[in-house]
Amino acid sequence: MRLQIDAHFTGWESRLLIDGVAVARQWTGLDAADPFANHGLAATLSDGRELVVECGFNSMLGTGAAAYVDGRLLWESHPGRPIALPARMQALANPERRAQSQAQMAHLKRNWPAMACDIGVGLLFYGVARLSDLPTAAITSAVAGIALAVVQRFVKVDLLGGLARFGIIMGLVSAGLAIAFQDDRAVMLRSTIMGTLTALLFLGDAALGGRWLGKGLANYMPMAMNRRRLALGLGLVGLASAAAEQGVIWWGGKDAWLNWTTFIEMPVSLVLIMLMMRWARA
Repeated sequence: MRLQIDAHFTGWESRLLIDGVAVARQWTGLDAADPFANHGLAATLSDGRELVVECGFNSMLGTGAAAYVDGRLLWESHPGRPIALPARMQALANPERRAQSQAQMAHLKRNWPAMACDIGVGLLFYGVARLSDLPTAAITSAVAGIALAVVQRFVKVDLLGGLARFGIIMGLVSAGLAIAFQDDRAVMLRSTIMGTLTALLFLGDAALGGRWLGKGLANYMPMAMNRRRLALGLGLVGLASAAAEQGVIWWGGKDAWLNWTTFIEMPVSLVLIMLMMRWARA
C-alpha cells in the first residue's frame, strides 16, 4: 500500500495505491470552503475488510496520515500527533481571512503599475550611477520622474499612486546636493542629509495624519496599515539610520562608512522596518 500526497498552486491531491494501482483519489482546491480539510481515502481489501486512510497537513509544509481497518487504528505516521494544522495556521482557512487576503491581492494588482514605476526610477538611478557619476544619476532619475508625471496626464493607468511624486522631489534635491558637494566627506554627508530630510518629511506627514506619504506607502502594503503610524514609524527609523550613519562617518571614516552602507545598514534597517510595520498594522 502506498499513499501519495501532491501539493499544487491551486490545491492539493491525495491518492491511495495498492499494488501500484490507484484505488482512491481526492482533490481539494484552494477555493474550497475548507481548503485544509483532511482527506479520507477508502478501499476494500482483498479479504473484504474496509480500509480507510486519513491524511492531511499537520504543519505549513508537513503532512500526516493514519490507516484504519474496519475502524481500528493500525498505523499512523506521527503517533500521538493530530492530523490538523496548528491553531495559528487554521486562521488561514477562515472565510473572513481568506476574503481579506483576496482583497489585498486585488489591491496589489491595481497598484502594480505605480510600484513598477517607482522601482524603475530607482533602478535607473543605480544603473546610471554605476556607469557615470552621482550628479548625472540624480538628474537622470529626476528627469525620468518628471516624464512620468507628464505621461500620467495622458493615460488612465495610475503611474504615481505610490511615492513617485515624492521621488521626483527628492531626486531634484539629491541632484542639487550631489552637484554642490564633490569631496568624499561631502558625498558621505549627502546620504545623511538626505536621510534626515526624508525622515523629517515623514514625521511631518505623520503630524498631518499620514495623508500623503503614509497613504502612498500604505498602497504598497499587503495588509491594512494605519497611515499615521506608518509615516511616524518610518520617520523614526530614518532618523535612527541617519544618526547611526553619522556616527560611523565621524568615528570610522570612509572605509567604515562603505562597510556600513554596503553590508550592515540594509539588514539592520529591514529588521527595524519589519518591527515598525507590525506596530503600524491597522
